[in-house]
Amino acid sequence: MLSPHEFTTLMLLNHNPDQIDPDRIEIRTLMERRLAALEPLASGSRRPRITPEGHAVLQAVARIR
Repeated sequence: MLSPHEFTTLMLLNHNPDQIDPDRIEIRTLMERRLAALEPLASGSRRPRITPEGHAVLQAVARIR
């Protein structure tokens, strides 16, 4: 089960990944659960991205609403 902060981070990551700090603790938790990954950029920095599993979680929640 995701905490409210982790779920919110997943939603934000889906809509605007460039606005999420890759060092946030929630990103690490999402990565452990394979809902997010860090994508290396040409500049040498990393950008978090949502995985297919992360998309599936968001789609499942959207169906519940």
